[in-house]
Amino acid sequence: MGPVTAGVLQLLALMGALALCYVPLGNYMAKVYSSDKHWRVEKWIYKGIGANPDTEMRWPAYLRGVLAFSAAGVLFLYLLQRIQGSLPGSLGFASIDADQAFNTAASFVTNTNWQSYYGEQAMGHVVQTAGLAVQNFVSAAVGIAVAVALVRGFALPHSRLRSSGGTPMRTGELGNFWSDLVRGTIRILVPLAAVAAVVLVACGAIQNFSGIHEVGQFMGGSQQWNGGAVASQEAIKELGTNGGGYFNANSAHPFENPTPFTNLFEIFLILLIPFALTRTFGVMVGSVKQGYAILAAMATIWLGFTALMMWTEFAHHGPAFQIAGGAMEGKETRFGVGGSSIFAVATTLTSTGAVDSFHSSFTGLGGGITMLSMMLGEIAPGGTGSGLYGMLIMAVIAVFIAGLMVGRTPEYLGKKIGSREIKLAACYILITPALVLVFTALAMALPTPANSMTNSGAHGFSEILYAYTSAANNNGSAFAGLNADTQWFNSTLGLAMLLGRFLPMVFVLALAGSLGEQKPIPVTAGTLRTEKPLFTGLLVGAILIITGLTYFPALALGPLAEGLAS
Repeated sequence: MGPVTAGVLQLLALMGALALCYVPLGNYMAKVYSSDKHWRVEKWIYKGIGANPDTEMRWPAYLRGVLAFSAAGVLFLYLLQRIQGSLPGSLGFASIDADQAFNTAASFVTNTNWQSYYGEQAMGHVVQTAGLAVQNFVSAAVGIAVAVALVRGFALPHSRLRSSGGTPMRTGELGNFWSDLVRGTIRILVPLAAVAAVVLVACGAIQNFSGIHEVGQFMGGSQQWNGGAVASQEAIKELGTNGGGYFNANSAHPFENPTPFTNLFEIFLILLIPFALTRTFGVMVGSVKQGYAILAAMATIWLGFTALMMWTEFAHHGPAFQIAGGAMEGKETRFGVGGSSIFAVATTLTSTGAVDSFHSSFTGLGGGITMLSMMLGEIAPGGTGSGLYGMLIMAVIAVFIAGLMVGRTPEYLGKKIGSREIKLAACYILITPALVLVFTALAMALPTPANSMTNSGAHGFSEILYAYTSAANNNGSAFAGLNADTQWFNSTLGLAMLLGRFLPMVFVLALAGSLGEQKPIPVTAGTLRTEKPLFTGLLVGAILIITGLTYFPALALGPLAEGLAS
């Protein structure tokens, strides 16, 4: 079997597995967020944190809950790293410097998981498990909660959705953040991650709390390795679209990703919840066809980018590529070009950032595809929750464009898209490009940050552009040639992660509140049918055009210039 055929078969198997889980998981998540009952363990948690899960929240209160919880997470994780040297199970590692501790705390709380350190040489067992792994769960749950709040905004008040307390939700109420956070963690993420961890352990991933020990090398000498609760962290890092690796090599490390099967399984985990949330959306708004329309837009972009990446990386431009069967530099022979290409697109079209190969070693155009995937806003299918609310924002933009074309007041799911709604949507799509381009320009203009580039020219520019694209979009992957462990990059990337995560959430929740206060508009002959293929095509076109116009000059200076020159 040739490498191209093997890659295509992996892609087909992945699509089949996702299709089998789509309906049951999507329906289950809709039931979780619409139930009026609390589990006993959930009641203990509410009592412990002093929250009343039956209190309905309008969007400002919901936002305050998101920001307060996340701020507490940043502070706790920062302090945990700063005192690591005095903690048990630290493996002898020193406490983390202030700038790197801030960067890491911001990274994991924002679901970015950017790492400017070597995991196996910096973080002990306590920080890895009680700090980083916990944030992998709760940051993902926060993203889903915000997405569910936006869905409720579209669904109310004509929906019969009930809040967690069992009483009908009133106009403008988006549910209870604490209830949504706890349910997402306890009922969805923990059970799925537990099953996934068992599968990974069975396939060879390690799971222990061993100390540092020496192992032999083929060329003589020795090398030090430490163990850890790797399989459990690997499961939630993929399932929650987090991406932070226990080891510096991330999912290219055999302790994290031992075999071609685990590689495909991890891609499946990355895509599982983001795709299934479109079913949840359809069920909660009372029209599964609307969910299928959003799913179709996500799948079209994902399949198109995957096919383009595989074509680019399999292209034979010389004897070295012909002998290797594709561009193999920076790729694991265990996974080959096909598995590496599928993983690279999945991890950058979501907010995962995990890697099983070095993106900076991809062809010039291949590296550009990974960047463009993040620049789209990571909405195909995107991160856990963030992908759905990002795509719904783009749907609002597409409906507005369609309304301008026909001279009709735009509406989506029975809600008018007026000046307030379109301003909020516009702010959402502008904030991330502004962060990426401004920080990239500053880093290139100042003398010190440029010293961190291993390469000069177009590829060196791509290293910095990729870093800020990854941070502001809360992805976490990197072009490996950039030395990001400096005060400048730790500080500015941390700031980009925080602003790139929480400013968009402000606009999403404000939009949810605005939509939730509206009365539904009856469907007429002039209503745009947003469940039809025509709207899906319009949505995909709007996404590609808006992104292309925004980022094309920067892409032309980096990956396009490099790709055309090679």
